[in-house]
Amino acid sequence: MIEPFLTAIPIIEQLEASGFQAYFVGGSVRDYLLKRSISDVDIATSATPYEVKEIFPRTVDIGIEHGTVLVLFQNKSYEITTFRTEGAYQDYRRPKEVAFIRNLEDDLKRRDFTMNAIAMDRNGNLIDPFNGQSAIQKKLIETVGLPDDRFQEDALRIMRAVRFFSQLSFSVENETLEAIKNLGPLLKNIAVERVKVEFEKLLVGENANKAIRLLLDSDLYKYLPGLKNHKDQIEKIISLSFKNLNKIEMWALLLFYLNLKEKSAEVFLREWKLPVKEIKEIQQILYFIEKRMEREWAEYDLYKAGREVLSSTEKLYHLVKGLTETLSLPYWLNRYDELPIKQRHDINVTGKDVMEWFQSEGGPWLRETLLKIECAVLAGDVQNDKEMIKEWLIKCSQK
Repeated sequence: MIEPFLTAIPIIEQLEASGFQAYFVGGSVRDYLLKRSISDVDIATSATPYEVKEIFPRTVDIGIEHGTVLVLFQNKSYEITTFRTEGAYQDYRRPKEVAFIRNLEDDLKRRDFTMNAIAMDRNGNLIDPFNGQSAIQKKLIETVGLPDDRFQEDALRIMRAVRFFSQLSFSVENETLEAIKNLGPLLKNIAVERVKVEFEKLLVGENANKAIRLLLDSDLYKYLPGLKNHKDQIEKIISLSFKNLNKIEMWALLLFYLNLKEKSAEVFLREWKLPVKEIKEIQQILYFIEKRMEREWAEYDLYKAGREVLSSTEKLYHLVKGLTETLSLPYWLNRYDELPIKQRHDINVTGKDVMEWFQSEGGPWLRETLLKIECAVLAGDVQNDKEMIKEWLIKCSQK
């Protein structure tokens, strides 16, 4: 047994001391068997949510109607979910009703894939009624029970299958694959926010190239926001070696090949429900990729991009140009680090100073003058010193 399981064992012990069953379940158990890093653990128990709340003094009701309570214990938080069965599903995304039960196997039966339907007790013993360990050994993604049933219960599982295909580099079992191809249209019933989570994890997976290929071959891309009419453009991405790109860089790469710029790029990303901050960052990268394709970096471009956008832009530039040489990234980062200013407020002159020097009120001329100072300092035409800038400005005004 390893962390974070070890730290969570007292939770299970308290549940058991109160007469209930409790097990580690889900992705943490799967990743433990795969020797992958584990960020947190989920616990399933025979105790009802209200029984859990009686055992632990500090809890938060985060999904109590579905059996989940957040337990705050020793400066950590744990999601504890009651064993449950689910009634008929509506809208291909949620059960009409949930029934709390005392039987672990019936709870595991409702889960999506066999590799996620394994429980582990506090001693490290595995409960695996659906042969999830065998699927893990075979590197196989297969549903618990009939694929059509699982995907029609919650169509997001279709995207989860492709996401795991990307992250784990597993194969997809034949019947499961056929169901993915046949039931893709059901994704139209799923909230974009839920699809986005799976899509972003897919984009940064170890096997992302093949996962994108699967999206195309199965026609799933047709049911993803803004991608329906872009198969040829998406095809071009598959041939690239884009490992080690982060989520934001992958969005920028996708938009570059979709040839979406400025407003059209914003519309596309808003359709995917991305946060405004991320949209702006992606648009910045796109803007500088276009400039980078035309010429090398100018000081002012380095300055406006900033270190993070510069780094992302340069990585994507090398990728789309098919260049394996990446020595230019340290070179441009060093050039950026050597800039005399990194932001406008680094300039040792304010608008108030300029107005006093020229005895004038503010207006468009002031904005233009501050920009002129900014560019001159970056180009090395004048040092970032108040008196020197004043002298330089007065000389310029006299020409």
